[in-house]
Amino acid sequence: MLRRNLLALPAAFAAGALARPALAQERTLNLYSSRHYDTDRALYDGFTAESGYRIRLIEGDADQLIARIQSEGANTPADVLITVDGARLARAVAAGILAPTRSDILAGRVPASLRDPDGQWYGVSRRARVVMYDKTKGRPAGLERYEDLAKPEFRGQILVRAAAHPYNTSLMASILVANGEQAAEAWARGVAQNMARPPQGGDTPQFQAVVAGVGALAIANTYYLARFGASQNAAEKALYDRIGVIFPNQGAGDRGTHENVSGAGVVRNSSRREVALKFIEYLTGPRAQEMFANGNFEYPVVADVAPHPALAALGTFRADALNAQRYGALAPQALQIMQRAGWR
Repeated sequence: MLRRNLLALPAAFAAGALARPALAQERTLNLYSSRHYDTDRALYDGFTAESGYRIRLIEGDADQLIARIQSEGANTPADVLITVDGARLARAVAAGILAPTRSDILAGRVPASLRDPDGQWYGVSRRARVVMYDKTKGRPAGLERYEDLAKPEFRGQILVRAAAHPYNTSLMASILVANGEQAAEAWARGVAQNMARPPQGGDTPQFQAVVAGVGALAIANTYYLARFGASQNAAEKALYDRIGVIFPNQGAGDRGTHENVSGAGVVRNSSRREVALKFIEYLTGPRAQEMFANGNFEYPVVADVAPHPALAALGTFRADALNAQRYGALAPQALQIMQRAGWR
Protein backbone atom coordinates (compact mmCIF):
# COMPACT_ATOMS: atom_id res chain seq x y z
CA MET A 1 0.00 0.00 0.00
CA LEU A 2 2.84 2.38 0.94
CA ARG A 3 4.67 1.59 -2.29
CA ARG A 4 1.54 2.20 -4.35
CA ASN A 5 1.04 5.58 -2.63
CA LEU A 6 4.66 6.54 -3.21
CA LEU A 7 4.37 5.58 -6.87
CA ALA A 8 1.27 7.76 -7.12
CA LEU A 9 3.04 10.86 -5.80
CA PRO A 10 4.88 11.80 -9.02
CA ALA A 11 1.59 11.67 -10.93
CA ALA A 12 -0.08 13.81 -8.28
CA PHE A 13 2.73 16.34 -8.39
CA ALA A 14 2.55 16.37 -12.19
CA ALA A 15 -1.17 17.00 -12.09
CA GLY A 16 -0.65 19.85 -9.61
CA ALA A 17 2.08 21.33 -11.79
CA LEU A 18 -0.29 21.30 -14.73
CA ALA A 19 -3.11 22.80 -12.71
CA ARG A 20 -1.08 25.72 -11.39
CA PRO A 21 -0.11 27.16 -14.80
CA ALA A 22 -3.68 26.67 -15.98
CA LEU A 23 -4.95 28.57 -12.94
CA ALA A 24 -2.33 31.28 -13.48
CA GLN A 25 -3.38 31.57 -17.10
CA GLU A 26 -7.00 32.01 -16.07
CA ARG A 27 -5.96 34.92 -13.83
CA THR A 28 -3.87 36.71 -16.47
CA LEU A 29 -5.03 39.48 -18.80
CA ASN A 30 -2.92 39.92 -21.93
CA LEU A 31 -2.42 43.56 -22.85
CA TYR A 32 -0.96 44.61 -26.19
CA SER A 33 0.18 48.23 -25.84
CA SER A 34 2.00 50.78 -27.97
CA ARG A 35 2.33 53.10 -24.96
CA HIS A 36 5.79 52.93 -23.40
CA TYR A 37 5.55 54.74 -20.06
CA ASP A 38 6.69 53.52 -16.66
CA THR A 39 3.67 55.17 -15.06
CA ASP A 40 1.37 52.88 -17.05
CA ARG A 41 2.88 49.88 -15.28
CA ALA A 42 1.79 51.30 -11.95
CA LEU A 43 -1.72 51.48 -13.40
CA TYR A 44 -1.60 47.81 -14.27
CA ASP A 45 -0.38 46.89 -10.80
CA GLY A 46 -3.40 48.71 -9.41
CA PHE A 47 -5.74 46.60 -11.52
CA THR A 48 -4.02 43.43 -10.29
CA ALA A 49 -4.51 44.51 -6.69
CA GLU A 50 -8.20 45.19 -7.31
CA SER A 51 -9.10 42.20 -9.48
CA GLY A 52 -6.49 39.52 -8.87
CA TYR A 53 -5.71 39.46 -12.60
CA ARG A 54 -2.05 39.90 -13.45
CA ILE A 55 -1.37 42.04 -16.52
CA ARG A 56 0.88 40.37 -19.05
CA LEU A 57 2.25 43.26 -21.10
CA ILE A 58 3.30 42.95 -24.74
CA GLU A 59 4.69 46.23 -26.06
CA GLY A 60 5.36 47.26 -29.62
CA ASP A 61 4.64 49.65 -32.46
CA ALA A 62 0.90 50.09 -33.00
CA ASP A 63 0.90 48.83 -36.59
CA GLN A 64 3.02 45.83 -35.61
CA LEU A 65 0.65 44.95 -32.77
CA ILE A 66 -2.39 45.25 -35.03
CA ALA A 67 -0.74 43.02 -37.63
CA ARG A 68 0.25 40.53 -34.93
CA ILE A 69 -3.29 40.24 -33.60
CA GLN A 70 -4.53 39.75 -37.16
CA SER A 71 -1.99 37.01 -37.85
CA GLU A 72 -2.73 35.25 -34.55
CA GLY A 73 -6.39 35.13 -35.51
CA ALA A 74 -8.65 33.01 -33.32
CA ASN A 75 -5.61 31.83 -31.36
CA THR A 76 -4.47 35.27 -30.24
CA PRO A 77 -3.73 35.56 -26.53
CA ALA A 78 -4.49 39.30 -26.72
CA ASP A 79 -7.35 40.56 -24.57
CA VAL A 80 -6.93 44.35 -24.78
CA LEU A 81 -5.22 46.68 -27.25
CA ILE A 82 -4.11 50.15 -26.14
CA THR A 83 -2.67 52.66 -28.57
CA VAL A 84 -2.28 56.39 -29.09
CA ASP A 85 -4.17 58.55 -31.60
CA GLY A 86 -7.43 58.24 -33.45
CA ALA A 87 -5.68 57.26 -36.69
CA ARG A 88 -4.18 54.14 -35.11
CA LEU A 89 -7.39 53.27 -33.30
CA ALA A 90 -9.26 53.58 -36.59
CA ARG A 91 -6.74 51.19 -38.19
CA ALA A 92 -7.51 48.64 -35.51
CA VAL A 93 -11.25 49.02 -36.18
CA ALA A 94 -10.69 48.67 -39.95
CA ALA A 95 -8.59 45.55 -39.35
CA GLY A 96 -11.56 43.92 -37.60
CA ILE A 97 -9.60 42.96 -34.49
CA LEU A 98 -11.72 44.80 -31.89
CA ALA A 99 -15.07 43.72 -30.44
CA PRO A 100 -18.11 45.99 -30.23
CA THR A 101 -18.88 46.37 -26.53
CA ARG A 102 -21.42 48.10 -24.34
CA SER A 103 -20.68 49.60 -20.95
CA ASP A 104 -22.91 52.04 -19.09
CA ILE A 105 -19.90 52.97 -16.95
CA LEU A 106 -17.80 53.93 -19.97
CA ALA A 107 -20.70 55.66 -21.70
CA GLY A 108 -21.16 57.78 -18.59
CA ARG A 109 -17.47 58.61 -18.13
CA VAL A 110 -16.00 58.97 -21.63
CA PRO A 111 -17.26 61.80 -23.88
CA ALA A 112 -18.87 60.66 -27.13
CA SER A 113 -16.10 62.30 -29.18
CA LEU A 114 -13.49 60.14 -27.43
CA ARG A 115 -14.98 56.69 -28.04
CA ASP A 116 -15.95 54.57 -31.00
CA PRO A 117 -19.71 54.77 -31.69
CA ASP A 118 -19.90 50.96 -31.61
CA GLY A 119 -17.83 50.62 -28.45
CA GLN A 120 -14.83 49.10 -30.22
CA TRP A 121 -12.52 51.41 -28.29
CA TYR A 122 -12.77 54.00 -25.50
CA GLY A 123 -10.51 56.96 -24.78
CA VAL A 124 -8.45 56.78 -21.60
CA SER A 125 -6.34 59.96 -21.91
CA ARG A 126 -5.94 62.91 -24.27
CA ARG A 127 -3.48 65.54 -25.44
CA ALA A 128 -4.15 68.87 -27.13
CA ARG A 129 -2.30 69.65 -30.39
CA VAL A 130 -1.38 73.30 -30.06
CA VAL A 131 0.86 76.03 -31.44
CA MET A 132 3.84 77.06 -29.29
CA TYR A 133 5.86 80.28 -29.46
CA ASP A 134 8.64 82.15 -27.63
CA LYS A 135 7.06 84.40 -25.01
CA THR A 136 10.10 86.71 -25.02
CA LYS A 137 9.16 87.67 -28.59
CA GLY A 138 5.47 88.10 -27.86
CA ARG A 139 2.39 86.26 -29.01
CA PRO A 140 2.24 86.24 -32.82
CA ALA A 141 -0.45 88.55 -34.16
CA GLY A 142 -3.12 87.11 -36.42
CA LEU A 143 -2.75 83.52 -35.21
CA GLU A 144 -5.94 82.25 -33.60
CA ARG A 145 -6.88 79.22 -35.70
CA TYR A 146 -5.10 76.28 -37.31
CA GLU A 147 -6.16 77.80 -40.62
CA ASP A 148 -4.04 80.89 -39.85
CA LEU A 149 -0.84 78.83 -40.03
CA ALA A 150 -1.11 78.92 -43.82
CA LYS A 151 -1.02 82.74 -43.96
CA PRO A 152 1.88 84.21 -46.01
CA GLU A 153 3.01 86.33 -43.03
CA PHE A 154 4.20 83.17 -41.30
CA ARG A 155 6.55 82.20 -44.14
CA GLY A 156 9.67 80.45 -42.82
CA GLN A 157 8.38 80.21 -39.25
CA ILE A 158 6.66 76.83 -38.76
CA LEU A 159 8.33 73.83 -37.10
CA VAL A 160 6.55 70.48 -37.25
CA ARG A 161 7.24 66.77 -37.51
CA ALA A 162 6.70 64.67 -40.66
CA ALA A 163 3.32 64.46 -42.37
CA ALA A 164 3.07 60.69 -41.96
CA HIS A 165 2.98 60.78 -38.16
CA PRO A 166 -0.55 60.05 -36.86
CA TYR A 167 -0.53 63.24 -34.78
CA ASN A 168 -0.41 65.22 -38.02
CA THR A 169 -2.61 63.02 -40.19
CA SER A 170 -5.31 63.19 -37.52
CA LEU A 171 -5.06 66.98 -37.32
CA MET A 172 -5.21 67.16 -41.10
CA ALA A 173 -8.22 64.84 -41.17
CA SER A 174 -10.05 67.09 -38.72
CA ILE A 175 -9.40 70.06 -41.03
CA LEU A 176 -10.58 67.97 -43.97
CA VAL A 177 -13.90 67.35 -42.19
CA ALA A 178 -14.24 70.98 -41.16
CA ASN A 179 -13.34 72.67 -44.44
CA GLY A 180 -13.54 70.17 -47.28
CA GLU A 181 -10.82 68.64 -49.45
CA GLN A 182 -10.00 71.66 -51.61
CA ALA A 183 -9.56 74.03 -48.68
CA ALA A 184 -7.68 71.38 -46.68
CA GLU A 185 -5.17 70.89 -49.49
CA ALA A 186 -4.68 74.64 -49.84
CA TRP A 187 -4.04 74.79 -46.08
CA ALA A 188 -1.50 71.97 -46.19
CA ARG A 189 0.28 73.67 -49.08
CA GLY A 190 0.43 76.92 -47.15
CA VAL A 191 1.83 75.18 -44.06
CA ALA A 192 4.48 73.41 -46.17
CA GLN A 193 5.51 76.74 -47.73
CA ASN A 194 5.73 78.34 -44.29
CA MET A 195 8.04 75.73 -42.74
CA ALA A 196 11.30 76.94 -41.24
CA ARG A 197 13.00 73.65 -42.17
CA PRO A 198 12.03 70.25 -43.58
CA PRO A 199 10.09 68.20 -40.99
CA GLN A 200 12.38 66.29 -38.63
CA GLY A 201 12.28 64.77 -35.18
CA GLY A 202 9.43 64.43 -32.72
CA ASP A 203 7.37 67.12 -31.01
CA THR A 204 9.93 68.12 -28.38
CA PRO A 205 12.62 69.22 -30.90
CA GLN A 206 10.06 71.54 -32.50
CA PHE A 207 9.59 73.81 -29.49
CA GLN A 208 13.26 73.49 -28.58
CA ALA A 209 14.01 74.88 -32.03
CA VAL A 210 11.69 77.83 -31.32
CA VAL A 211 13.89 78.91 -28.40
CA ALA A 212 17.00 78.28 -30.53
CA GLY A 213 15.66 80.71 -33.12
CA VAL A 214 15.29 78.18 -35.95
CA GLY A 215 11.62 79.08 -36.34
CA ALA A 216 8.91 80.96 -34.46
CA LEU A 217 5.95 78.54 -34.31
CA ALA A 218 5.94 74.89 -33.24
CA ILE A 219 3.03 72.50 -33.73
CA ALA A 220 3.20 70.03 -30.85
CA ASN A 221 1.21 68.11 -28.26
CA THR A 222 0.83 69.61 -24.80
CA TYR A 223 2.17 66.73 -22.74
CA TYR A 224 5.67 67.09 -24.18
CA LEU A 225 5.93 70.64 -22.88
CA ALA A 226 4.23 69.89 -19.55
CA ARG A 227 6.93 67.29 -18.80
CA PHE A 228 9.49 70.09 -18.88
CA GLY A 229 7.36 72.12 -16.49
CA ALA A 230 7.59 69.36 -13.88
CA SER A 231 11.26 68.64 -14.56
CA GLN A 232 14.02 68.98 -11.97
CA ASN A 233 16.37 69.96 -14.79
CA ALA A 234 16.89 73.71 -14.67
CA ALA A 235 17.35 74.07 -18.43
CA GLU A 236 14.12 72.19 -19.16
CA LYS A 237 12.20 74.19 -16.58
CA ALA A 238 13.54 77.44 -18.06
CA LEU A 239 12.43 76.37 -21.53
CA TYR A 240 8.94 75.56 -20.20
CA ASP A 241 8.72 79.01 -18.64
CA ARG A 242 9.73 80.63 -21.93
CA ILE A 243 7.25 78.82 -24.21
CA GLY A 244 3.76 80.19 -24.72
CA VAL A 245 0.83 78.12 -25.94
CA ILE A 246 -1.97 79.00 -28.35
CA PHE A 247 -5.04 76.75 -28.21
CA PRO A 248 -6.42 77.20 -31.74
CA ASN A 249 -10.02 77.69 -32.86
CA GLN A 250 -11.40 78.99 -29.57
CA GLY A 251 -13.52 81.81 -30.96
CA ALA A 252 -17.28 81.93 -30.51
CA GLY A 253 -18.88 79.36 -32.78
CA ASP A 254 -15.53 77.85 -33.77
CA ARG A 255 -14.95 74.12 -33.50
CA GLY A 256 -12.27 74.01 -30.76
CA THR A 257 -8.76 72.61 -30.42
CA HIS A 258 -7.86 69.23 -31.89
CA GLU A 259 -6.97 66.45 -29.44
CA ASN A 260 -5.04 63.21 -29.76
CA VAL A 261 -6.59 60.38 -27.78
CA SER A 262 -5.13 57.25 -26.23
CA GLY A 263 -7.72 54.49 -26.39
CA ALA A 264 -8.28 50.90 -25.35
CA GLY A 265 -10.42 48.22 -26.95
CA VAL A 266 -11.40 44.63 -26.23
CA VAL A 267 -9.84 42.24 -28.75
CA ARG A 268 -12.50 40.39 -30.74
CA ASN A 269 -11.01 36.93 -30.18
CA SER A 270 -10.28 37.42 -26.48
CA SER A 271 -11.41 34.59 -24.23
CA ARG A 272 -11.73 37.07 -21.34
CA ARG A 273 -13.92 39.79 -22.82
CA GLU A 274 -15.74 40.50 -19.57
CA VAL A 275 -12.52 41.01 -17.62
CA ALA A 276 -11.03 42.99 -20.52
CA LEU A 277 -13.96 45.40 -20.41
CA LYS A 278 -13.61 45.70 -16.63
CA PHE A 279 -9.97 46.63 -17.18
CA ILE A 280 -10.93 49.46 -19.55
CA GLU A 281 -13.54 50.64 -17.05
CA TYR A 282 -10.79 50.63 -14.42
CA LEU A 283 -8.62 52.85 -16.66
CA THR A 284 -11.36 55.48 -16.64
CA GLY A 285 -11.83 55.38 -12.87
CA PRO A 286 -10.71 58.31 -10.67
CA ARG A 287 -7.49 56.73 -9.42
CA ALA A 288 -6.32 55.63 -12.87
CA GLN A 289 -7.26 58.97 -14.42
CA GLU A 290 -5.23 60.78 -11.77
CA MET A 291 -2.26 58.58 -12.63
CA PHE A 292 -2.57 59.40 -16.35
CA ALA A 293 -2.69 63.08 -15.40
CA ASN A 294 0.07 63.20 -12.80
CA GLY A 295 2.31 60.45 -14.12
CA ASN A 296 2.37 61.31 -17.81
CA PHE A 297 1.03 64.88 -18.02
CA GLU A 298 -1.98 63.96 -20.15
CA TYR A 299 -5.47 65.36 -19.85
CA PRO A 300 -7.93 62.97 -18.20
CA VAL A 301 -10.95 61.92 -20.24
CA VAL A 302 -13.13 62.15 -17.12
CA ALA A 303 -14.34 65.68 -16.49
CA ASP A 304 -13.99 65.80 -12.71
CA VAL A 305 -10.30 64.78 -12.59
CA ALA A 306 -7.84 67.70 -12.67
CA PRO A 307 -4.77 67.78 -14.94
CA HIS A 308 -1.25 68.09 -13.54
CA PRO A 309 -0.48 71.69 -12.43
CA ALA A 310 2.25 72.00 -15.09
CA LEU A 311 -0.34 71.14 -17.73
CA ALA A 312 -3.10 73.24 -16.24
CA ALA A 313 -0.76 76.26 -16.23
CA LEU A 314 -0.65 76.17 -20.04
CA GLY A 315 -4.25 77.41 -20.08
CA THR A 316 -7.79 76.15 -20.54
CA PHE A 317 -9.45 75.37 -23.84
CA ARG A 318 -12.53 74.00 -25.54
CA ALA A 319 -11.88 70.77 -27.43
CA ASP A 320 -13.09 69.90 -30.91
CA ALA A 321 -16.15 67.65 -30.50
CA LEU A 322 -15.49 65.77 -33.75
CA ASN A 323 -15.53 62.03 -33.07
CA ALA A 324 -11.99 60.62 -33.08
CA GLN A 325 -13.06 57.47 -34.94
CA ARG A 326 -14.36 59.63 -37.78
CA TYR A 327 -11.22 61.69 -38.27
CA GLY A 328 -9.03 58.67 -37.59
CA ALA A 329 -10.65 56.76 -40.46
CA LEU A 330 -9.83 59.67 -42.80
CA ALA A 331 -6.11 59.66 -41.92
CA PRO A 332 -4.99 57.80 -45.10
CA GLN A 333 -6.79 60.36 -47.29
CA ALA A 334 -5.38 63.18 -45.17
CA LEU A 335 -1.84 61.91 -45.69
CA GLN A 336 -2.32 61.76 -49.45
CA ILE A 337 -3.48 65.38 -49.43
CA MET A 338 -0.52 66.48 -47.30
CA GLN A 339 2.01 64.74 -49.51
CA ARG A 340 0.38 66.13 -52.65
CA ALA A 341 0.67 69.58 -51.11
CA GLY A 342 4.39 69.17 -50.45
CA TRP A 343 4.26 68.36 -46.71
CA ARG A 344 6.70 65.48 -46.41
